[in-house]
Amino acid sequence: MSTDRLAPLRAFGRYHRLLVITLLGFASGLPLALTGQAMQAWLTQAGLSLATIGFLTLVGLPYTFKFLWAPLLDRFDLPLFGRRRGWIALSQALLALALLGLAQLDPAQQLGPFAALALLVAFLSASQDAAYDAYRTDLLPAPERALGASLNTLGYRLAMIVSGGLAFIWVDPTAGGLTWPAVYRGFAALMAGAAVVTLLLSPRLPQAERPQTDARRDLLGFAAVLAAVALGVFLVQRGLEPALKAVLAPATPLGGKWVDLLVLLLGLLLVGPLAAWAARRARYDTLLGGLRDYLAQPGAAAMLGLIVLYKLGDAFSVSLLTPFLLTGMGFSPAEVGVANKIFGLWLSIAGALLGGALMLRLGLWRALWLFAVLQAVSNLGYWGLAVGGSGTWGSLTVPAFDWGLVKLAQPTVLDGGLLAVIAFDNLCGGMGTAAFIAFLMALCQQRYSATQFALLSALSAVGRVWVGPLAGVLAESLGWPVFFIVSIGFALPGLLLLWWLRPPIERLDAPTGPVAADD
Repeated sequence: MSTDRLAPLRAFGRYHRLLVITLLGFASGLPLALTGQAMQAWLTQAGLSLATIGFLTLVGLPYTFKFLWAPLLDRFDLPLFGRRRGWIALSQALLALALLGLAQLDPAQQLGPFAALALLVAFLSASQDAAYDAYRTDLLPAPERALGASLNTLGYRLAMIVSGGLAFIWVDPTAGGLTWPAVYRGFAALMAGAAVVTLLLSPRLPQAERPQTDARRDLLGFAAVLAAVALGVFLVQRGLEPALKAVLAPATPLGGKWVDLLVLLLGLLLVGPLAAWAARRARYDTLLGGLRDYLAQPGAAAMLGLIVLYKLGDAFSVSLLTPFLLTGMGFSPAEVGVANKIFGLWLSIAGALLGGALMLRLGLWRALWLFAVLQAVSNLGYWGLAVGGSGTWGSLTVPAFDWGLVKLAQPTVLDGGLLAVIAFDNLCGGMGTAAFIAFLMALCQQRYSATQFALLSALSAVGRVWVGPLAGVLAESLGWPVFFIVSIGFALPGLLLLWWLRPPIERLDAPTGPVAADD
């Protein structure tokens, strides 16, 4: 009888946990577009060049380096609020302030401060993601993890619809008629509300054992890594960049943009090893322990390569999708917002659900392979759109509406080709994302799950962030049709590596694989 009396309480606890996961997933997804495609639209309307917008995609760098400070979120508690909840709420509150500051700047006149503050927004957003990933892992018992992951994806994608879809409609003169600064102030208020929700509604976690490392050494190790990165950047800016520009810039197109790209690539080759050396010398044990634990697995290095390459072609094709649709194709912000940011993201959610269902029948490797091929093929749709232009496949008229949160003041015509391309691309991308997240989860060892998930998810963001500068230069040099053909070539290395790694990936489906190491 006592068990029956406790059943409603257990059910309430389960629903409470899943509701909080959905809300925190929404808060986690909200800032991504605000340093990505929404920011690109703001910069495009401000008159910045395509190559400049391409280089400003580098403000997303914190998403690729969050594993460097994620161990500190594992190691240190915040007074009163706890380790996981405290870091999440602090990140959200600081995000509200940073977005409010960004709304006060004019990117056309204050590009340097604007880029610096956008970089801070990305840093805080990546920190929120790292803390939330760890909180979700610790909060959900094993039977709730699959449903929790689905609801997290739902919340995350809904946030992207708001910040990357509704925002486009709000700034369109025929719809909301707002300015981008006003939109960013609204999102700052949302993030402030998210911090309050996190503290008031999210369940407290039992006191968990922290990594048994020297706290002082971890802090010094992180400081040493930052110092090494700063030194590398200084050497690149003061030595390498001026030397290369003096020799190569006069002979290159686009006012030296190709030289800027070469400086960026060579700088990475310098800064990366320098930071790794600093971490070892300073004995940044929480980070190094998590990396050693992962790298001890057979084929670990090749798996890291696959994580970087799997969605590279997809990331390349969409890295400048907003400027392509707005300026290359001449679509209105409202048309882009409805077609790409709302219609497309709903199809991405449908693709993720479909991909999860297909994975039950296909298994991990076959799902990864099939969805990777579909992702590459979907880039041909943008090539066809660039070659054929708008109006080739007819159009669809969306009537005027006013739903309070979003409205269209007059009917909006949606290009049929745009809708078809967006539908296929997002459906394929959603399926690929579902398989890819399952792959990342299978690779994580539970003892260092927070650090390792931060590392793997950071590597998965490499393509999305680092291809931006190259994409901008190539788009200006080659034109949009050739650009999208090149994007298919970027998908081929991942396909080849995936084929080579078939045996170890198939073993991840076995009960003895890393995913089963749950104690």
